[in-house]
Amino acid sequence: MIQKTKTVIEMRHIVKAFGDFKANDDINLTLHQGEILALLGENGAGKSTLMRILSGLLEPTSGEIWVKGKKVEINNPTEAKNLGIGMVHQHFMLMDSFTVLENIILGHETTRGMILDLKKAREQVLALSRKYGLAIDPDAKVADITVAQQQRVEILKVLYRGADILIFDEPTAVLTPKEITEFIQIIKSLAHEGKSIILITHKLEEIKAVADQVTVIRRGHDVGAFDVAQVSDDRLAELMVGRHVNMKLAKPEVQLGKKILSVKDLEVKSQQGSLAVKKLSLTIRGGEILGLAGIDGNGQDELVEALTGLRHVESGQFLINGQDLTNHKVREITQAGVAHIPADRQKYGLILSLSLADNMVLQTYYQQPFSKHGIINHPAIFAHAKKLIQKFDIRTTGAELPTSDLSGGNQQKVIIARELDRNSDLIIAFQPTRGLDVGAIEYIHRQLLKQRAAGKAILLVSYELEEIMQLSDRIAVLHDGQISGEVKPTETNDKELGLLMTGIKKEEVIND
Repeated sequence: MIQKTKTVIEMRHIVKAFGDFKANDDINLTLHQGEILALLGENGAGKSTLMRILSGLLEPTSGEIWVKGKKVEINNPTEAKNLGIGMVHQHFMLMDSFTVLENIILGHETTRGMILDLKKAREQVLALSRKYGLAIDPDAKVADITVAQQQRVEILKVLYRGADILIFDEPTAVLTPKEITEFIQIIKSLAHEGKSIILITHKLEEIKAVADQVTVIRRGHDVGAFDVAQVSDDRLAELMVGRHVNMKLAKPEVQLGKKILSVKDLEVKSQQGSLAVKKLSLTIRGGEILGLAGIDGNGQDELVEALTGLRHVESGQFLINGQDLTNHKVREITQAGVAHIPADRQKYGLILSLSLADNMVLQTYYQQPFSKHGIINHPAIFAHAKKLIQKFDIRTTGAELPTSDLSGGNQQKVIIARELDRNSDLIIAFQPTRGLDVGAIEYIHRQLLKQRAAGKAILLVSYELEEIMQLSDRIAVLHDGQISGEVKPTETNDKELGLLMTGIKKEEVIND
C-alpha cells in the first residue's frame, strides 16, 4: 500500500434528495494524493450520483466538499475541471458524427491566434495515446468505432484536459481481459505520478488488483471505508449487498432438445465495408448455452446484429426453429421467438426518454393485453411493469419514471426483465451482466440457467471469461470473423482460450 500523503478530496455528510427519495444519505468520502480509492455498491446504491456531485453535474442537497484543503462549491463541470477533477462516465458523452480527435478537443480547442490548430491538437492527443497505451485512430468517426475504442476516447478526453483527480465510472465494463490488464497498469502509473483516482467498479477482483482503499455504499448509505489489503472478497460482497452472495453456480445436466439456431456459411460486412463475419457456421440446441468468446472487434457485433435483423447478411443463412430468417425484419425475427439482450443498452435496448413501463413492452405493445384495436391499454402496461420491477429487483421510485433516470445497472435489468419474460426459444445475450453488481450478476446468471432448464437455446456473447466458463455448455472462440476452435469449459483453461482468441487454431493448440 502506498504511503498516504495530503488529502485532496473530502466529501462530508453528503445528502442528495430527489423529492422524498434520498439517493445519497449522509455519505463521507476521503481521497489522498496518489491514492486509488474504489467506490463499491449495488446498482442504484448512489455511487454515480455521488460522483456526479463531485464532478459538478449535480448539486448536493446538503453536506460539504473540500478540495485540497479548501471548502468549495462545484456548480458545474467547468468549475470541477478548474479544480483538477475529471470524470469518465459509464455511458459515453461523445458526438457520433464527430471524429475521435474532434470529440477529445471539443470545448478545449487548441488555437493559433483565432485559428483552430488541429495539427498541434493531433500531436498532443497522439502523444497522450502513446504515453498511456490508449491506441486510437484520431480521424475515425465515433459512430464507426467499437464500444471499447469509445471508452479510450473518453479517457483521453479527461487526460487532455489535464485533470489530476480522475473519476472512472465502470471503466472496464466493456474491455477485454487483456485491455483490463493494460488499463490497470495505466491507472497504477497515473497514481504513481501523483494523480488521485476514484474507481467505481462492481468487480471485486479489480479492487483487489488495483485499489488501496474501498468505500462501500449500500442503498444510499455509507457502510464504511476499508483497507483493501485487509478485507476479503466475500466480506466486500456481503457489505455491498447486505446478504451472503453465492459466487459459485450449480449447473445441472439438461436433456438437449431440438436444434433451435442453425447458422451456415454466414458472411456479414462491417460498417467500413470489409467482411467482419466470414463463412461462419454454428448450431445451438434447446437446453444448452453456447458461449462465444473472443477479443472485442472480431465480428461479435456484426454477427449478433445479423441474427437480430439489425445488419444485412451478404451470403449464407441462419434458421430459427427450421425457418429461414436471413435478412428478415427485426419484428419478424422477434415474433419468431428471439430475445435480444444487446451489448449497448442505450443504443439498441432502450428508448431513454420513455418510461420504464413503456420500455418493458417495446416489442409487445401492439399485442393483447397491452392494446386492442389499436388502442393502448396503459393500466395493463403499468401492471406488467410493476410485476417485472418486483421480480427482477429493479431499483426505481416507480414504473412511470423515465428510463434515463435509472442507474446503468438498473437500465440493464429492464432489458433483461423484458427479454426473458417473453418466453422466447432463442436468447441472444450480449454482455448481459455488463455494469451489474455481484448480487445482480448472481441473479441474472440464475435466470439464464432457468431458461436453459426450460429448454431454451442461449447464445452468450461475453468478454468476461469467467462468465463464459461458468455458464457455457460449449465455448466457440471467435477470431477475425471465424471460429478458431470449440471447447468444453470442463476441458479448457484461460491459457488455451487466450491462444484461440489470438487466432491459433484448436489443432495447433493441441500440438503445441
